[in-house]
Amino acid sequence: MTDTTETLPETLADTARNPDKLHQIPAGVWCAAPIGLLLLAGFLAPLIMVVLFSFMPRGTFSPFGMPTLENYVDIFTQKFYISFGWSLFLALISTAILMVVSYPLAVAIRRAAPRRALILTILIVAPLFVAENIRLQGWVLFLDKAGVLDGSVKALTGFEIGSLVTNVPAIVFGIVYIYLPFMLFPMIMGLANVPPDLKEAASDLGASRWQMFRDIELPLAAPGLLIGGLLCFVISLGAFSEAKFLGKGVVVTIAQDIESAFTFGQNWPRGSALSVLVIILAGAAVYLAMRRLDLEKMLGRAS
Repeated sequence: MTDTTETLPETLADTARNPDKLHQIPAGVWCAAPIGLLLLAGFLAPLIMVVLFSFMPRGTFSPFGMPTLENYVDIFTQKFYISFGWSLFLALISTAILMVVSYPLAVAIRRAAPRRALILTILIVAPLFVAENIRLQGWVLFLDKAGVLDGSVKALTGFEIGSLVTNVPAIVFGIVYIYLPFMLFPMIMGLANVPPDLKEAASDLGASRWQMFRDIELPLAAPGLLIGGLLCFVISLGAFSEAKFLGKGVVVTIAQDIESAFTFGQNWPRGSALSVLVIILAGAAVYLAMRRLDLEKMLGRAS
């Protein structure tokens, strides 16, 4: 065992002989500096500007002025909480549906042969190479009145289905369709933490499929489920195109109110205040979820 009383003076003497060691910066810091500066300029700076604008008087186009809380008061007096409620509802219901839909698909991909799993993965990822607005507009052409589906059914049977858009279920369908990969792949990552030998041992001991799912598969895959759910909730909270194309104004989300405040209304302070509240809501969800995540365990590191 090393005697610290002997090594400490040697270390201090070595530092005294080489004072430049105090100024040496690790290589990792230099490697992280570019991305750090990029995040500082591209993320923190706009975020600070948004916060500053949220306290400026309405009609102001400068972040430097006399602070006021009128923008936050307007959110409640002008019933912007309704759009907040719709966005929160759509995000929660879409995330729940995504969990139910994605879990069996993730299990199937995990159990599939490598070639078949690769084909399924390509089919799921391929739509991401097409712009979101184009894909949603394609669904509008397919589901709207006199669209592909309605026209085909009318030609074959003589009956009209009518429009299947301009309603809340259509918006939820659009969100689920767009964000399916963002839920699926974290689930696959979570299922990778479930050892097959453990399930086989449980089966040999007489455990049912439900017991294996409840006591083994679900707890071990929970980090992937939580990450996928958190990711989909946060991005669904700011969903804009789905309500615009498939909803056609049947509901107004908070993202639409923010876009309207910054563009048509030319009221940057109000748009900034709405944005700050969305950031706070998403940040609170991230904080609560991260408290339940053991990242060290997920990364396979010893605690």
